[in-house]
Amino acid sequence: MPDTYVGAIDQGTTGTRFMVFDRAGRVVGRAYETHEQHYPKSGWVEHDPVQIWETTEAVVREGLEDAGVEGGDLAGVGIANQRETALLWEAGTGTPVANAIVWQDRRTTDRIEELEAAGKTDWIRETTGLEPDAYFSATKFEWLFDDAGEDLRERARDGEVLAGTVDAWLAYNLTSASAHVTDVTNASRTMLFDVRNLEWDDGLLSEFGVPRACLPDVRPSIDDGYYGHTDPEGAFGAKVPVAAALGDQQAALFGQTCFESGEAKNTTGTGSFVLMNTGSEPVTSEHGLLTTVAFQRSGESPAYALEGSIFVTGGAIEWLGDLSLVDDPEETERLATAVDSTDDVYVVPAFAGLGAPHWDGRARGTIVGLTRATRREHVVRATLEAIAFRTRDVVDAMEADADLDLNDLRVDGGAVGNDALCQFQADVLGTRVVRPVVDETTALGAAYAAGLATGYWDDREALREQWRVDREFAPDIDRETADRRYGRWEEAVERSLDWTRD
Repeated sequence: MPDTYVGAIDQGTTGTRFMVFDRAGRVVGRAYETHEQHYPKSGWVEHDPVQIWETTEAVVREGLEDAGVEGGDLAGVGIANQRETALLWEAGTGTPVANAIVWQDRRTTDRIEELEAAGKTDWIRETTGLEPDAYFSATKFEWLFDDAGEDLRERARDGEVLAGTVDAWLAYNLTSASAHVTDVTNASRTMLFDVRNLEWDDGLLSEFGVPRACLPDVRPSIDDGYYGHTDPEGAFGAKVPVAAALGDQQAALFGQTCFESGEAKNTTGTGSFVLMNTGSEPVTSEHGLLTTVAFQRSGESPAYALEGSIFVTGGAIEWLGDLSLVDDPEETERLATAVDSTDDVYVVPAFAGLGAPHWDGRARGTIVGLTRATRREHVVRATLEAIAFRTRDVVDAMEADADLDLNDLRVDGGAVGNDALCQFQADVLGTRVVRPVVDETTALGAAYAAGLATGYWDDREALREQWRVDREFAPDIDRETADRRYGRWEEAVERSLDWTRD
């Protein structure tokens, strides 16, 4: 029997990756390319949808070549994507109406404050499981429609203009415009979706002026019936089942094999996202976390998760480079461990506001505790420690909501190759931090989902048996010291809140 494989498209905030996995879950081919970030105004972040699609095509070709396989050798392909990023495009031509508004974008903060002033926070939270915030797609869609004018909204009501998140955009293009679909995990991040009934909510669609006709059909993440097939004339060169899609953080949860209630992971990319599987019933947070769909397979009830969204963590490491404090992100580990402490310097990287559990869109980045004795090593260490402190913000809230203690935290993403960062997380959390052998778990989760949908793998237990640990980090400081340092962190956070007025 010829060898077959599974492909995964991981479309992220700063670039797009394509990976090919074999039956043992090993990487046999990969490719990655970045795309441009657009910042037309302060607090605005945009992407060019055409560039994202062209980059996706390029990495598919490069990844297949790297693996030494053809598209026809793939049993299926799965999609993982940056969530909440919103775009509109012409149904007939696939031409974007405008640039996509990225999840980090803060231009609709005033609209969120109007909703809060109108007393609509509880309604939105109870329906969607989300805390009203400019982070989510609803106000982004509303802004795009309002900016284009009522004629575009009328055309969307007639199905001539389509709206979606990046997974829907990719599925539309992969299948030559034959599929306008999203999955339950991405739909649950739009602030337009009833997280319990798993359907678009008419009240929310009316509130934000988003016509139902323009939205994609909502399908299971692991779709045994497939979303469609790739165009044989396209990058794959064959009809490959497009069989799965998950928002990137849910894909990472799946790739970390967190299939049971109480299992949790933290992905550190541009931001950090802590998700804990809470089982088949959604848990309502009382501590500023989000209730979201973790994954769903055709014919099965969904699994839910609690999520803490941290907008800037790995992005803070990039910021160190922007300031020329480091020449390369890998340099941060050496600099951070060159000093024994931060000398009471704290960095709060609230460059795009603060997400869970604070939810302050007007917070801004802050450095406190500077003296003439402060060196760049102290600032670098404080930046890495800030990632750990923000993780504890979320984990403390998560443990309170779920009424359990976290035994370990599985970590992944580009930043976790930094041993110092992993150790800081273990110290601050007072719990074991576990790094897997395959740290590109977002792509792995999309591949796992597509493989289950196509029968490439038999069941989730087969996937769990593949998961391997690279290294574990145990706490190296006592709890009293960790709590004292965390208390100082909370004081620093207070100084960052409600800063911007524009």
